[in-house]
Amino acid sequence: MTPVFRQKAIAICSDKIDKKGEGVGLSFYAFFKNQNEDPELLMQVATWWIQTHRLDHFEKAVKIREMLRSDL
Repeated sequence: MTPVFRQKAIAICSDKIDKKGEGVGLSFYAFFKNQNEDPELLMQVATWWIQTHRLDHFEKAVKIREMLRSDL
C-alpha cells in the first residue's frame, strides 16, 4: 500500500467518523470508487485487510484509521 493511498484511506476514515460518529463501520471497498480502476492497489489493500490483519468485512473506522496511522 503506497504512502499516498494510506493517507487517502486515513482521510476517508476521518470523514466517515466526522459524518456518522465514532461507531461507524466500513469495509476496504470504502477506499475505492465503484469502478475497479486499479486492481493491483485493490489487491494490496485486500491483502493488508484480510490476510495480514485478519479483519472482518466491516470494521470500525476508528480502528482502521489507527491501524493505518501506526503502519506509517
